[in-house]
Amino acid sequence: MKKVFVSIINFNGKKNTQECIASIEDSDLTDLNLTVIVSDNASKEEFNEKDISFKNIPFKFIKHEENLGFAQGHNDAIQYALANGADYILILNNDVILDKNCLRELVKSFEDDVAIVSPKIYFAKGYEFHKDRYRKSELGKVIWYAGGEMDFLNVFGKHRGVDEVDHGQFDRETETDFASGCCMMISSKAFGKVGSFDDKYFLYYEDNDLSQRLKKANFKILYQPKAYLWHKNADSAGGSGSDLQDYYITRNRLLFGFKFTPLRTKIALVRESLLILLNGRKWQKRGVVDFYLRNFGKGSYR
Repeated sequence: MKKVFVSIINFNGKKNTQECIASIEDSDLTDLNLTVIVSDNASKEEFNEKDISFKNIPFKFIKHEENLGFAQGHNDAIQYALANGADYILILNNDVILDKNCLRELVKSFEDDVAIVSPKIYFAKGYEFHKDRYRKSELGKVIWYAGGEMDFLNVFGKHRGVDEVDHGQFDRETETDFASGCCMMISSKAFGKVGSFDDKYFLYYEDNDLSQRLKKANFKILYQPKAYLWHKNADSAGGSGSDLQDYYITRNRLLFGFKFTPLRTKIALVRESLLILLNGRKWQKRGVVDFYLRNFGKGSYR
Protein backbone atom coordinates (compact mmCIF):
# COMPACT_ATOMS: atom_id res chain seq x y z
CA MET A 1 0.00 0.00 0.00
CA LYS A 2 1.51 3.31 -1.12
CA LYS A 3 1.63 6.17 1.35
CA VAL A 4 0.41 9.33 -0.38
CA PHE A 5 0.24 12.82 1.11
CA VAL A 6 -1.82 15.55 -0.59
CA SER A 7 -0.72 19.16 -0.06
CA ILE A 8 -3.36 21.87 -0.55
CA ILE A 9 -2.89 25.59 0.13
CA ASN A 10 -5.86 27.75 1.02
CA PHE A 11 -5.69 31.51 0.53
CA ASN A 12 -9.06 33.25 0.80
CA GLY A 13 -10.68 30.32 -1.00
CA LYS A 14 -12.64 28.40 1.61
CA LYS A 15 -15.45 27.33 -0.72
CA ASN A 16 -13.02 26.10 -3.37
CA THR A 17 -10.97 24.24 -0.76
CA GLN A 18 -14.04 22.56 0.67
CA GLU A 19 -15.21 21.47 -2.80
CA CYS A 20 -11.73 20.13 -3.57
CA ILE A 21 -11.73 18.20 -0.28
CA ALA A 22 -15.14 16.73 -1.11
CA SER A 23 -13.78 15.39 -4.43
CA ILE A 24 -10.87 13.76 -2.58
CA GLU A 25 -13.34 12.20 -0.14
CA ASP A 26 -15.22 10.72 -3.12
CA SER A 27 -12.05 9.29 -4.70
CA ASP A 28 -11.29 5.59 -5.10
CA LEU A 29 -8.52 5.08 -2.55
CA THR A 30 -8.08 1.33 -2.99
CA ASP A 31 -4.50 0.35 -2.03
CA LEU A 32 -3.70 3.95 -1.05
CA ASN A 33 -2.81 5.16 2.43
CA LEU A 34 -3.83 8.80 2.06
CA THR A 35 -3.21 11.81 4.31
CA VAL A 36 -4.25 15.35 3.35
CA ILE A 37 -2.33 18.42 4.50
CA VAL A 38 -4.26 21.69 4.28
CA SER A 39 -2.17 24.83 4.81
CA ASP A 40 -3.79 28.23 5.23
CA ASN A 41 -1.61 31.09 3.95
CA ALA A 42 -2.86 33.78 6.33
CA SER A 43 -6.26 34.12 4.68
CA LYS A 44 -8.23 37.29 5.40
CA GLU A 45 -11.43 35.25 5.54
CA GLU A 46 -11.78 32.99 8.55
CA PHE A 47 -10.50 29.49 7.82
CA ASN A 48 -9.67 27.02 10.54
CA GLU A 49 -9.45 23.29 11.18
CA LYS A 50 -13.19 23.17 11.83
CA ASP A 51 -13.79 24.19 8.20
CA ILE A 52 -12.24 20.92 6.99
CA SER A 53 -14.42 17.83 6.92
CA PHE A 54 -13.04 14.35 6.23
CA LYS A 55 -14.98 11.30 7.38
CA ASN A 56 -12.40 8.60 6.70
CA ILE A 57 -9.18 10.36 5.67
CA PRO A 58 -6.60 11.60 8.20
CA PHE A 59 -5.54 15.21 7.72
CA LYS A 60 -3.21 17.82 9.16
CA PHE A 61 -4.03 21.50 9.27
CA ILE A 62 -1.22 24.09 9.17
CA LYS A 63 -2.03 27.73 9.93
CA HIS A 64 0.55 30.19 8.64
CA GLU A 65 0.70 33.66 10.17
CA GLU A 66 1.82 35.18 6.87
CA ASN A 67 1.32 34.42 3.20
CA LEU A 68 4.23 32.14 2.28
CA GLY A 69 3.21 31.77 -1.36
CA PHE A 70 2.96 28.57 -3.38
CA ALA A 71 6.58 27.48 -3.05
CA GLN A 72 7.25 27.81 0.68
CA GLY A 73 3.66 26.96 1.61
CA HIS A 74 3.99 23.59 -0.12
CA ASN A 75 7.59 23.11 1.04
CA ASP A 76 6.49 23.06 4.68
CA ALA A 77 3.91 20.39 3.86
CA ILE A 78 6.46 18.44 1.83
CA GLN A 79 8.86 18.33 4.78
CA TYR A 80 6.07 17.06 7.04
CA ALA A 81 5.11 14.38 4.50
CA LEU A 82 8.70 13.20 4.01
CA ALA A 83 9.25 13.04 7.78
CA ASN A 84 6.18 10.81 8.02
CA GLY A 85 7.22 8.27 5.41
CA ALA A 86 5.52 9.51 2.23
CA ASP A 87 6.08 7.49 -0.94
CA TYR A 88 4.45 10.19 -3.07
CA ILE A 89 3.34 13.77 -2.49
CA LEU A 90 0.55 15.32 -4.54
CA ILE A 91 0.78 19.09 -4.99
CA LEU A 92 -2.78 20.20 -5.63
CA ASN A 93 -4.49 23.53 -6.26
CA ASN A 94 -7.45 24.16 -4.02
CA ASP A 95 -9.56 25.24 -7.03
CA VAL A 96 -9.83 21.79 -8.63
CA ILE A 97 -12.29 18.91 -8.63
CA LEU A 98 -10.78 15.43 -8.99
CA ASP A 99 -12.21 12.55 -10.96
CA LYS A 100 -12.70 9.62 -8.59
CA ASN A 101 -9.91 7.59 -10.24
CA CYS A 102 -7.38 10.42 -10.54
CA LEU A 103 -5.25 9.58 -7.51
CA ARG A 104 -4.97 5.87 -8.27
CA GLU A 105 -4.08 6.44 -11.93
CA LEU A 106 -1.32 8.85 -10.96
CA VAL A 107 0.23 6.39 -8.51
CA LYS A 108 0.05 3.55 -11.04
CA SER A 109 2.15 5.57 -13.51
CA PHE A 110 5.35 5.65 -11.46
CA GLU A 111 8.46 3.68 -12.38
CA ASP A 112 12.01 3.97 -11.01
CA ASP A 113 13.04 6.77 -13.39
CA VAL A 114 9.79 8.78 -13.10
CA ALA A 115 9.87 11.77 -10.75
CA ILE A 116 6.56 13.52 -11.48
CA VAL A 117 3.23 12.54 -13.01
CA SER A 118 0.62 15.13 -13.99
CA PRO A 119 -2.94 14.40 -15.15
CA LYS A 120 -5.06 15.69 -17.98
CA ILE A 121 -6.63 18.91 -16.73
CA TYR A 122 -9.90 20.33 -18.05
CA PHE A 123 -11.34 23.77 -17.53
CA ALA A 124 -14.16 23.60 -15.02
CA LYS A 125 -17.45 24.59 -16.63
CA GLY A 126 -17.65 28.37 -16.95
CA TYR A 127 -13.92 28.95 -16.46
CA GLU A 128 -12.81 28.58 -20.09
CA PHE A 129 -10.67 31.32 -21.67
CA HIS A 130 -13.16 31.63 -24.55
CA LYS A 131 -16.54 31.01 -22.98
CA ASP A 132 -18.63 31.63 -26.12
CA ARG A 133 -16.65 29.27 -28.35
CA TYR A 134 -18.13 25.99 -27.15
CA ARG A 135 -21.41 24.15 -27.32
CA LYS A 136 -23.08 23.35 -24.02
CA SER A 137 -22.31 19.66 -24.51
CA GLU A 138 -18.58 20.47 -24.78
CA LEU A 139 -18.30 22.25 -21.44
CA GLY A 140 -16.26 20.25 -18.97
CA LYS A 141 -14.36 18.66 -21.87
CA VAL A 142 -12.25 21.69 -22.81
CA ILE A 143 -8.56 21.03 -22.15
CA TRP A 144 -6.43 23.29 -19.96
CA TYR A 145 -3.34 21.03 -19.81
CA ALA A 146 -2.40 17.85 -21.66
CA GLY A 147 1.34 18.05 -21.05
CA GLY A 148 3.71 21.01 -21.27
CA GLU A 149 5.96 22.17 -24.11
CA MET A 150 8.89 24.48 -23.34
CA ASP A 151 10.54 26.88 -25.82
CA PHE A 152 13.83 27.66 -24.08
CA LEU A 153 14.97 30.14 -26.73
CA ASN A 154 12.00 32.39 -26.03
CA VAL A 155 11.41 31.33 -22.41
CA PHE A 156 7.86 30.43 -23.26
CA GLY A 157 6.05 27.41 -21.87
CA LYS A 158 2.68 26.34 -23.20
CA HIS A 159 0.12 23.74 -22.35
CA ARG A 160 -0.54 21.14 -25.03
CA GLY A 161 -4.16 21.08 -26.14
CA VAL A 162 -5.22 24.25 -24.35
CA ASP A 163 -8.68 25.45 -25.48
CA GLU A 164 -9.26 22.25 -27.51
CA VAL A 165 -12.30 20.08 -26.93
CA ASP A 166 -11.17 16.62 -25.90
CA HIS A 167 -11.84 14.03 -28.60
CA GLY A 168 -9.15 11.63 -27.40
CA GLN A 169 -6.33 13.39 -29.29
CA PHE A 170 -4.18 13.50 -26.12
CA ASP A 171 -4.99 10.07 -24.70
CA ARG A 172 -1.47 8.66 -24.84
CA GLU A 173 0.81 8.62 -21.80
CA THR A 174 3.94 10.53 -22.73
CA GLU A 175 6.96 12.33 -21.35
CA THR A 176 6.45 16.05 -21.05
CA ASP A 177 8.70 19.11 -20.72
CA PHE A 178 7.16 20.27 -17.46
CA ALA A 179 4.47 19.33 -14.99
CA SER A 180 1.76 21.74 -13.88
CA GLY A 181 1.70 22.83 -10.26
CA CYS A 182 -2.07 22.73 -10.52
CA CYS A 183 -1.69 18.99 -9.95
CA MET A 184 1.62 17.16 -9.84
CA MET A 185 2.38 13.93 -7.98
CA ILE A 186 6.05 13.69 -7.01
CA SER A 187 8.02 10.73 -5.70
CA SER A 188 9.79 11.15 -2.37
CA LYS A 189 13.11 10.06 -3.90
CA ALA A 190 12.86 12.97 -6.37
CA PHE A 191 12.89 15.44 -3.48
CA GLY A 192 15.85 13.57 -2.05
CA LYS A 193 17.81 14.19 -5.27
CA VAL A 194 17.09 17.86 -6.01
CA GLY A 195 15.28 19.30 -2.99
CA SER A 196 11.89 21.04 -2.88
CA PHE A 197 10.46 24.09 -4.64
CA ASP A 198 12.73 27.13 -4.94
CA ASP A 199 11.07 29.68 -2.66
CA LYS A 200 12.63 32.58 -4.57
CA TYR A 201 9.68 32.25 -6.96
CA PHE A 202 6.92 32.59 -4.33
CA LEU A 203 4.26 32.08 -7.01
CA TYR A 204 4.50 30.95 -10.69
CA TYR A 205 7.34 29.10 -12.47
CA GLU A 206 8.32 27.08 -9.39
CA ASP A 207 6.71 23.97 -10.92
CA ASN A 208 8.70 24.35 -14.15
CA ASP A 209 11.88 25.05 -12.19
CA LEU A 210 11.46 21.81 -10.23
CA SER A 211 10.66 19.94 -13.46
CA GLN A 212 13.87 21.15 -15.12
CA ARG A 213 16.04 20.31 -12.10
CA LEU A 214 14.64 16.80 -12.07
CA LYS A 215 15.15 16.34 -15.80
CA LYS A 216 18.78 17.44 -15.37
CA ALA A 217 19.05 14.71 -12.72
CA ASN A 218 17.90 12.17 -15.39
CA PHE A 219 14.36 11.73 -14.12
CA LYS A 220 11.27 11.63 -16.36
CA ILE A 221 8.20 13.88 -16.13
CA LEU A 222 5.05 12.11 -17.32
CA TYR A 223 1.66 13.21 -18.55
CA GLN A 224 -0.99 10.62 -17.68
CA PRO A 225 -4.34 11.12 -19.46
CA LYS A 226 -6.10 8.30 -17.56
CA ALA A 227 -5.96 10.63 -14.55
CA TYR A 228 -7.95 13.83 -14.93
CA LEU A 229 -9.59 16.69 -13.06
CA TRP A 230 -11.32 20.04 -13.58
CA HIS A 231 -9.65 23.39 -12.84
CA LYS A 232 -11.35 26.71 -12.03
CA ASN A 233 -8.62 28.49 -13.97
CA ALA A 234 -6.83 31.31 -12.10
CA ASP A 235 -9.67 31.58 -9.61
CA SER A 236 -7.34 31.42 -6.61
CA ALA A 237 -5.03 34.06 -8.13
CA GLY A 238 -7.62 36.73 -8.83
CA GLY A 239 -8.16 35.89 -12.48
CA SER A 240 -6.01 35.95 -15.60
CA GLY A 241 -4.18 39.20 -16.35
CA SER A 242 -4.30 40.51 -12.79
CA ASP A 243 -1.69 42.79 -11.21
CA LEU A 244 -0.50 39.79 -9.20
CA GLN A 245 0.16 37.80 -12.37
CA ASP A 246 1.83 40.80 -14.05
CA TYR A 247 4.29 41.07 -11.18
CA TYR A 248 5.20 37.46 -10.44
CA ILE A 249 5.15 36.14 -14.00
CA THR A 250 7.34 39.01 -15.24
CA ARG A 251 9.89 38.72 -12.42
CA ASN A 252 9.93 34.92 -12.30
CA ARG A 253 10.21 34.47 -16.05
CA LEU A 254 13.48 36.40 -15.83
CA LEU A 255 14.60 34.30 -12.87
CA PHE A 256 13.78 31.07 -14.68
CA GLY A 257 15.29 32.26 -17.96
CA PHE A 258 18.62 33.27 -16.46
CA LYS A 259 18.80 29.91 -14.70
CA PHE A 260 17.98 27.52 -17.55
CA THR A 261 18.44 29.16 -20.96
CA PRO A 262 21.45 29.71 -23.29
CA LEU A 263 23.43 32.95 -23.44
CA ARG A 264 21.65 34.32 -26.52
CA THR A 265 18.34 34.03 -24.69
CA LYS A 266 19.72 35.77 -21.61
CA ILE A 267 20.81 38.69 -23.81
CA ALA A 268 17.33 38.82 -25.39
CA LEU A 269 15.77 38.83 -21.91
CA VAL A 270 17.83 41.86 -20.91
CA ARG A 271 16.62 43.73 -24.00
CA GLU A 272 13.04 42.67 -23.39
CA SER A 273 13.19 43.76 -19.75
CA LEU A 274 14.35 47.25 -20.82
CA LEU A 275 11.35 47.52 -23.13
CA ILE A 276 9.06 46.54 -20.26
CA LEU A 277 10.58 49.30 -18.14
CA LEU A 278 9.72 51.76 -20.91
CA ASN A 279 6.31 50.52 -22.01
CA GLY A 280 5.08 47.87 -19.57
CA ARG A 281 2.25 47.97 -17.06
CA LYS A 282 2.91 49.11 -13.48
CA TRP A 283 3.45 45.70 -11.90
CA GLN A 284 5.38 44.34 -14.88
CA LYS A 285 7.85 47.21 -14.42
CA ARG A 286 8.08 46.48 -10.69
CA GLY A 287 8.75 42.83 -11.47
CA VAL A 288 11.69 43.76 -13.71
CA VAL A 289 13.13 46.11 -11.10
CA ASP A 290 12.86 43.49 -8.37
CA PHE A 291 14.55 40.87 -10.53
CA TYR A 292 17.62 43.06 -10.98
CA LEU A 293 17.55 44.06 -7.30
CA ARG A 294 17.34 40.33 -6.42
CA ASN A 295 14.18 41.03 -4.45
CA PHE A 296 12.67 37.55 -4.53
CA GLY A 297 10.18 35.63 -2.43
CA LYS A 298 7.10 37.74 -1.86
CA GLY A 299 8.99 40.76 -3.23
CA SER A 300 7.28 44.12 -3.57
CA TYR A 301 3.78 42.96 -4.43
CA ARG A 302 1.10 44.02 -1.95
